[in-house]
Amino acid sequence: MLKTAECVSPRHPDKLCDRISDAILDAYLEQDPKSRVAVETVGSHGRIFVTGEVTTLAKDVDVVKIVEEIAGSGYLIDVHIVKQSPEIAQGVDVGGAGDQGIMTGYATRETDTYMPKEYELARNLCQKVYEKYPYDGKTQVTINSEGEVTSVVCSFQNAPGEELSKLVKSIIPDVKEYHINPAGDWNQGGFDADAGLTGRKIIVDNYGPEVAVGGGAFSGKDPSKVDRSGAYMARRIAVDYLEKYPEAETVLVKLAYAIGHPEALMAVAIVDGVPEEVEGYDLTPNGIRTLLGLDAPIYTDTAAWGHFGRGFNWK
Repeated sequence: MLKTAECVSPRHPDKLCDRISDAILDAYLEQDPKSRVAVETVGSHGRIFVTGEVTTLAKDVDVVKIVEEIAGSGYLIDVHIVKQSPEIAQGVDVGGAGDQGIMTGYATRETDTYMPKEYELARNLCQKVYEKYPYDGKTQVTINSEGEVTSVVCSFQNAPGEELSKLVKSIIPDVKEYHINPAGDWNQGGFDADAGLTGRKIIVDNYGPEVAVGGGAFSGKDPSKVDRSGAYMARRIAVDYLEKYPEAETVLVKLAYAIGHPEALMAVAIVDGVPEEVEGYDLTPNGIRTLLGLDAPIYTDTAAWGHFGRGFNWK
């Protein structure tokens, strides 16, 4: 059995959009921790469009400045942000979930971070290459059933192939198949090369393609949106259960919510394939945000390098 995962650098166009959306979220939360924020960013060839809904007491959030700090100057920036729909707000105001949805959390003993091995290898490689080449880039790692790496893919902007190959092989040595800048060396990246969109890297944000996700994106959303807070809580529960059962190898947690309703409709932990009902947690949106400290402006750091296995409160 082969398993593959990828990672993208913070300068990848989709990640630029995630970072912009989360930086805007943080700017609102810094002034008003109860801000309701749902911000989407699109970047493409000299233009950046920021849109969404915000209800807040915050004043003077300079969205254009935030965009330029992350993406750089020289873009035509269009901002179109309105207040949250009152019909959505009426359910959230009483502590209900900001939307319906299914969230998953996962933990495995394959690595010290309780993340899948192929995911951690791809992320670690991307991070180390990015230290030398802080540009747009992607990595991909495939492992076999024994956990051995069978192939590595690495494409990075402004990285000469011969130099990049040496670096990659020093990080993950002795692999049969390397693909280093397989389409050739390239110097045009980010929004100059491709369009980007918030929420388009949800598998990179989660656990890689071997673990199912509910489908909701994270970035740009305040914790009343259970797409985000529920997924964080599911990961926290998965890690707790893995530590609760020292003989267990994997835990998959599944939560489900209805818009405007505070309690989870489903809360199941599947421990090594055996399901059991999750008990002992406050799974309301307010309970989750209190336990995990989600009202704080902590989100910009989550928008690059994945949301799990990095020492956050949700582990």
